Amino acid sequence: MILLEINMSWIDSIFQFIQVLFIFVVVLALTYFTTRWLANYQKKNLVDSEIEVLDMGRLTANKYIQVVKVGDRYLVLGISKDEITMLTELTSEEAKVFEKNGERAAPPGFDDVLKKVKATAAKFKK
Repeated sequence: MILLEINMSWIDSIFQFIQVLFIFVVVLALTYFTTRWLANYQKKNLVDSEIEVLDMGRLTANKYIQVVKVGDRYLVLGISKDEITMLTELTSEEAKVFEKNGERAAPPGFDDVLKKVKATAAKFKK
């Protein structure tokens, strides 16, 4: 009788573990697909927007300067925690510095960043 209780307890434990594992996998899958859906939704909204950040520079921990294209105008904005100030408007010729062939310059890929870090590390090893 005791042996039968031990076996049933062990089988119940395995069954509970399988249930928890199944629930975990379902929650993980739901999280993955929800995140992908939200990312695609936001990406679509950003592409359709008439506002584009061309370049950004950090001045302090919470103060930035941004070059923004709004329609056909190029604006330089000062952005802080509490306010946004328009500093100046650029002409199309001045703004070409921030664009490549009329399109936004692509950010460096991970391979480029990794190569730069390796090159810097190699300089310090010498």
